[in-house]
Amino acid sequence: MAVSLREYRARIKSTESMKKITRAMELIAASRIIKAQQRAQAAAPYARELTRAVSAVATFSNVDHPLTREEENPKRAAVLIVTSDRGLAGAYSSSVLKEAERLAEKLRSEGKEIDTYIAGRKGEAYYKFRQRPIVQAWTGFSDQPSYDVAAEIGAALIESFLKEQGEEGDVDEVHLVYTRFRSMLTQEPTAVRLLPLEVVEAEEGESVGRPDPSDVLPLYEFEPSAEEVLDGLLPQYVQSRVFFALLQAAASELAARQKAMKSATDNADELIKKYTRIANQARQAGITQEISEIVGGVNALADANSGSE
Repeated sequence: MAVSLREYRARIKSTESMKKITRAMELIAASRIIKAQQRAQAAAPYARELTRAVSAVATFSNVDHPLTREEENPKRAAVLIVTSDRGLAGAYSSSVLKEAERLAEKLRSEGKEIDTYIAGRKGEAYYKFRQRPIVQAWTGFSDQPSYDVAAEIGAALIESFLKEQGEEGDVDEVHLVYTRFRSMLTQEPTAVRLLPLEVVEAEEGESVGRPDPSDVLPLYEFEPSAEEVLDGLLPQYVQSRVFFALLQAAASELAARQKAMKSATDNADELIKKYTRIANQARQAGITQEISEIVGGVNALADANSGSE
């Protein structure tokens, strides 16, 4: 029993050390998620208004721009998957990877080949372990993304999209898979199409694209020309959408990590209680056995003395 008691005390000590680590990680995630949430909320109006402006130009100008042009027979699609750089965030990365697998299956059923782009070490490790090709990967920023990284990713995606069909590295569509931050308890893996930009035919005064349906668009005049306006806006549109997705993913990652670390801390508490109870039982059993041995020895000695008399 003494050996067993020492063993349980060692387990209690190691579990308490683990609890301190998970509790610290929970507090760190909780302190950083507020800032990440604020950054995502601050970026939302710009992304929304830029989408509205691009949709208005593309719809009311009737310009055949390369970034809005639909291929008759799309053969290849680029998919950017946004995952985390670090683990200990529950099912955060696995959920977005499952969503990416569903999208890939859908695209393949439509006869399209897939070029995979990755943001985050977890996604990169997932594809490398399975020996699947990756066109390009960006890592080291998942919980604190910057606009410079989003601009670099957006430029790479646009470059592939603008290549002529049949040219090496060309794609006909660009899709984005990331985790949308709904609340501290809910993070939703989401797949959206970035390119070509979806243009909705609309009459004057109707809302277009994906803006708020309550918005009303006036008649637009474009200077110097609609083509040049789109040339300037569309790259920024792609970069802003990528940046907004990275910010949403960062907030989702921190929320998932806080939830996972809180669950780990609670589990450590339960484990400590369990080990303490078992250790106490082992200690009581050891004491009972020692008392029984002492009583048995006293009785044996008493019987020996009475026999000698």
